[in-house]
Amino acid sequence: MGWVRGYALYMAWLVALVATGGSLYFSEVAGFIPCELCWYQRILMYPLAVILGIASYRDDRSVVPYVLPLTAGGAALSAFHYLLQKVPGMAALSPCREGIPCSGQYINWLGFITIPFLAFVAFVLISLLMWAARKGTD
Repeated sequence: MGWVRGYALYMAWLVALVATGGSLYFSEVAGFIPCELCWYQRILMYPLAVILGIASYRDDRSVVPYVLPLTAGGAALSAFHYLLQKVPGMAALSPCREGIPCSGQYINWLGFITIPFLAFVAFVLISLLMWAARKGTD
């Protein structure tokens, strides 16, 4: 597992790039219009692709305290969004009052994988990799 610590910044950057590219694919190629919560998740993910790219290039592990609040907020928001989609009673809490409903599911792979689920996994993976990167400096 020691090799993960050495490459944690690069792997986190790769996850952020895939998540950013995936969200752009879904909206620009597949034509899925993002709901309000999707936009907030993008606001938290897109800077990570830039921040982690620069940190990877410079091998700068001091970015960990700046990245973790973005990933924690993104994971919490993605989890809430996922619950809106999968728990019928949560639909009343939806902040998406006009436009695209937050409870809509453009994809539903294997009965549980939706876009907010993918975002949640990405935010959690980046968080874990940042934790490993931080541990690599001890």
